[in-house]
Amino acid sequence: DFVSRCDSLTCEQVHNELDDIEKIHGLYSPPVLGLAAALACGAFTFLLGGGLTEMICAFFGAGIGNYVRSKFTKHHLTLVLGIVASVSAACLSYAGLFELAKILFNIKMRHEAGYICAMLFIIPGFPFITSGIDLSKLDMRSGIERLTYALIIIIVATMTAWLMALILHLTPMDFLPLHLTLWQFILFRLAASFCGVFGFSVMFNSPVRLAASAAVIGALANTLRLELVDLVSFPPAAAAFVGAFTAGILASLLKKYVGYPRISITVPSIVIMVPGLYLYKAFYNLGVMSLETSASWLASALLIILALPLGLIFARIITDRSFRCCT
Repeated sequence: DFVSRCDSLTCEQVHNELDDIEKIHGLYSPPVLGLAAALACGAFTFLLGGGLTEMICAFFGAGIGNYVRSKFTKHHLTLVLGIVASVSAACLSYAGLFELAKILFNIKMRHEAGYICAMLFIIPGFPFITSGIDLSKLDMRSGIERLTYALIIIIVATMTAWLMALILHLTPMDFLPLHLTLWQFILFRLAASFCGVFGFSVMFNSPVRLAASAAVIGALANTLRLELVDLVSFPPAAAAFVGAFTAGILASLLKKYVGYPRISITVPSIVIMVPGLYLYKAFYNLGVMSLETSASWLASALLIILALPLGLIFARIITDRSFRCCT
């Protein structure tokens, strides 16, 4: 209600209200946030092509990693330290659990590929996407600040994960093929997308009702994106645009029923589409001086990252008259 009250507030009153907002604690404790990251990254692993072994290892790795990050944040420790500690904890947890599984169940080495998924909770999808929306409205300061914040996290996280991969002798590789029928893929992708978006929404401090609303939209939009790539051979960036556009349209239809701002539904619903795997592989190959491969992964990631906010922007232009008009 700030717009309706702003004329009657002094600068001091505005600052006091902002201070009160800043003092509000998050809705969830570190263990719950760890569980949310575990759910999200476990689901993300399947969506990227991983099987049950990778999903279980990523579940525990991401849960421990985000628990560590939440504890660091709660004690107001610096951002870079929190990123390094949480990514290291996630990679160590995945590697330790994977080694245990190899001893107990004779698991194949190819399953180590899922270690990347264990640290994808750190990828800053929210500031990445909202920075594009801000820049589209020529809100330069907010857009550049959010983009810079996201880039800092990505650079520190990918460098840490690369160093951990060297220490633990982990190599990013393709997942083993999943022998599922078309309808099994679609149903499992719907379920995994719902769980992934729900987990990421909880990590963003969304109430359960809001997280569930975003998860329904994300399940439909992300499954559509994946099927466009698999069935119609859409380029990944074009499919990402369609997925984000679909999420934006569905959120516009849903927002009057759930009572939440549109952006609080749309952005969490497409964060699962941010290509964290591509960004990590780009940095890993850069680190081992495989420059052509690195450039290919980075270009693919950038195209998808650009397509996601554009999809939301065009959906907003179509459904919101105040957004498509400028003053």
